[in-house]
Amino acid sequence: MTDGTGIGTGPGRALLALYGLFALAAGARATVQILTRFGEAPLAYSLSAFAAAVYVVLTVALARGARRLALWALGIELAGVLVIGTASLLAPSAFPDDTVWSTYGKGYLFIPLVLPLVGLYWLWRRR
Repeated sequence: MTDGTGIGTGPGRALLALYGLFALAAGARATVQILTRFGEAPLAYSLSAFAAAVYVVLTVALARGARRLALWALGIELAGVLVIGTASLLAPSAFPDDTVWSTYGKGYLFIPLVLPLVGLYWLWRRR
């Protein structure tokens, strides 16, 4: 699984730190929402928990230099941001509360939309 190319080193450390921060933030937010208000927006809160899990996988993959796993997780993240972002605009009633990826990550300053693109660039650059 580890390919030793240093994808989590140098400038990749900033990417690693951002994914770690997003894993913590999205995970804490989803946990509180699921434990206190799950009935209000189960889809949104479950999707936020899924996003947090993807961020955890990305953090670990970058830290261990697991390029293939990181590529898969970045693809899932980008697809999630695009699909959930579009769905939240087309069917806002299905998302009574925001997810991490709603409106392409608007609640997180659109970082969830930009971050997988930066991650993919970094991994392709480090080939």
